[in-house]
Amino acid sequence: MMIRNLLGASLVLSLSACSCLLHNDELAGSEQLSSNTQVLRSTGDLGVIIERASGSVKLIDTGDKAPFADIQGLGDLSHASIVYSRDERYAYVFGRDGGLTKIDLLHQDIAKRIIQSGNSIGGAISQDGSLIAVSNYSPGGVKVFDSDTLELLVDIPATEFTDPSSGEIKGSKVVGLVDVPGQKFVFSLFDTGEIWVADFSKSKQKEAQAYPDIQKFQNIGKQPYDALISPDGRYYLAGLFGEDGMAKLDLWHLEKGVQRILPDYGKGEQELPVYKMPHLEGWAVAGNLAFVPAVGQHQVLVIDMNTWQQTGAIDVHGQPVFVMARPDGRQIWVNFAYPNNDTLQVIDAETEVITQTLVPGKGVLHMEFSPRGEHVWASVRDLNLVNIYDTGSLELLTQFEASSPSGIFFTSRAHKIGL
Repeated sequence: MMIRNLLGASLVLSLSACSCLLHNDELAGSEQLSSNTQVLRSTGDLGVIIERASGSVKLIDTGDKAPFADIQGLGDLSHASIVYSRDERYAYVFGRDGGLTKIDLLHQDIAKRIIQSGNSIGGAISQDGSLIAVSNYSPGGVKVFDSDTLELLVDIPATEFTDPSSGEIKGSKVVGLVDVPGQKFVFSLFDTGEIWVADFSKSKQKEAQAYPDIQKFQNIGKQPYDALISPDGRYYLAGLFGEDGMAKLDLWHLEKGVQRILPDYGKGEQELPVYKMPHLEGWAVAGNLAFVPAVGQHQVLVIDMNTWQQTGAIDVHGQPVFVMARPDGRQIWVNFAYPNNDTLQVIDAETEVITQTLVPGKGVLHMEFSPRGEHVWASVRDLNLVNIYDTGSLELLTQFEASSPSGIFFTSRAHKIGL
C-alpha cells in the first residue's frame, strides 16, 4: 500500500525530466511514513555554491531561495568550477589542488573524490554525459575520466616547452576547456599558443586504451588565458594575454583554421594595471551582439557577431570580470575586479545604457541567473553572504550566510553547451 501511495504521489507531482529520490532510503521498507519526512526532491531546481575558504559547498534549492545541506572536505576550491550530469543528480567539482569530486545532490554527500593532478583549472562534461575532462596547469595536459566511476580513460599530454624562469622542460598549462557538439572537447595551451580539438565520437569510451582524434592549431597567438564557446556551440574564442586580439575557431569549418579577430582587444599600448583577467566564459549574448569584458579598462565592449567587429564600448564602474546576460538577453549584469568589487551594474542590452548600480558589499565574485531569469544570485565573499535579486524590480529579495562564497552553479547548466 505504501509503495502504491508513493508512486501515485510521484505521478501527481509530475517532476519534470529530473532525478528524484526518497530522502531516507530506509523508508521504502518501513511500515509507515512519519509526518515530518521529506519524500521527494527534484534536481531541476537545485544548485551548488562554492565556499572557497573552508573547502566546502552548499547545496541550494532555487525555488526555496535557500540552502538545504553542507558538504565538507573538497580541498582547495579557489577558482573552483562545476559541471552537472545530464540527469542533474551529480555535480562534478574541479578544485585548484587537482581534486575532482563527484557530489550526489540527492544523497547530499560525496560519491567519489580523486586527486588527478597537482594543479588544475576547470573541466567539462561530454555531450552524452559519459566523459569528464579536466584541464591541468601542473603537469599540464588534459585528463579524461569515466563520469560514473571517475576511472582515468585517457591522458592527453600537452606540448612541451622550456620554462624561461627555471630552464625546465614542462608541459604547457591548459586553459579554456569546453565541451562542444559531436562528443568533442576544445581547449587552449597557454605556454605554446595552441588550440586543440579532441574528438571522442569514434572512441570506445569505456576502454582505457581509447584515444581521441586530435586536431591541433598552432601559432594562434601569445598566451591564450581563457576561452569561451558561443551558446550554439559553433565559435570558440580564446583571449590572448601576451598580445592584443582574440583567436576564433569556427567549429563548423575547421578547415578554415584559426582566425584573428578584434585586433584592439587587450591591454593595448598603455601599461595599465590588470587587477584580474576577465572570465571570458561568462560572456553575454543578446541577439547578434556579444558583450565582453575589456582587459584592464573600465569598459564592456559590444561586438557584432555577424562581422566580429566592435560596434561600441560602455563605460562601467571598474574592470569587469563577469559580463552575464539574463536568459532573455534583455539585461547584462557586470561585476568588477578589486578595488571596485563591491558593485554590480545592470546594462540594458537594447539601449546599451546602465540602468542600475547596486552595492552589495566587498567581494562580489560571481552571479547566476535562475533558469528563466526572474532572479539573479550574487556571492558577496567578504560579507559571507549570498544575495538574491529580482531582475524585474532590481530589489534585494533575500540573503543567507555562506562561508566566503564564490562560484554559484545551478543544475540548469546541465543542458547548456560549454557549461
